[in-house]
Amino acid sequence: MSCIVNFAPSGMIPTKEMTPHVPVSVGEIVEDVLEAADVGITMVHLHARNPGNGQPTSKASVYAEIIGGVRKYNKDLVICVSLSGRTINEFERRAEPLTLDGDLKPDMGSLTLSSVNFNRQASINPPDTIRALVCEMNARNIMPELEAFDVGMINYAKYLWKKELLKPPHYFNLILGNIACAQSDLLHAGIMIRDLPPDSFWSLGGIGGFQLAMNSVAIAIGGGVRVGLEDNIWFDSARKKLAKNSELVRRIHRIIETNEREVMKPEELRRLLKMESGHGSYGRMNRGD
Repeated sequence: MSCIVNFAPSGMIPTKEMTPHVPVSVGEIVEDVLEAADVGITMVHLHARNPGNGQPTSKASVYAEIIGGVRKYNKDLVICVSLSGRTINEFERRAEPLTLDGDLKPDMGSLTLSSVNFNRQASINPPDTIRALVCEMNARNIMPELEAFDVGMINYAKYLWKKELLKPPHYFNLILGNIACAQSDLLHAGIMIRDLPPDSFWSLGGIGGFQLAMNSVAIAIGGGVRVGLEDNIWFDSARKKLAKNSELVRRIHRIIETNEREVMKPEELRRLLKMESGHGSYGRMNRGD
């Protein structure tokens, strides 16, 4: 199978003080996404920033500007909006990007499957909030992008699937290397992949210096990748060169080509995940289930 390239350009943590290359403004994010799409990506995992101070925001109006800017030039790229609980806890605020519709409707919304401790901060995801976000996405035919940092989160996804809240096919981001979660080694990655529910597609991501290793493993064994400055701002393990998003995407292309694979096109992922075709129709197909 061709390789899913899930592009995560900015995240919530990198700032201009950390690296001048992180896109923060609407224009910068749109520019980086379109540049990456020209190189070749399958989907994008978007975080919005407050135009005034560069801090994370869940405002639908800011997401609308980003999505509109991307779709003005690229109408089939699969777009996922962040519903993170890292800085915002209230369900209504977290779910606000899901209210966008028409040409601004996101195809997917991120869903972290449990609370997570990062090295200096927690992402709070209580069971009732997770279920509420799933129900909101189901009602709007928006597909969850399932984020799992350890095996327990996959087990919770299977619980939601058995409760018929998560509907197959599933798409998982498996993020390894966080201090309090699964580590970036073959055993941890293998167990997480083994435990995925049936009819699941997946990408491996790595925190910081683990990004390249986890991306390389995923490509070698037939999976997808999550790549971008959200998870890693450095190009080299010695941390001497700050990366640009375009450099990270181009390096992934070289590894994919070396492994005799191809980058999955957005239309293929839409077909595999039973999503609308793009070009004016977005989100998950309404299957009546």
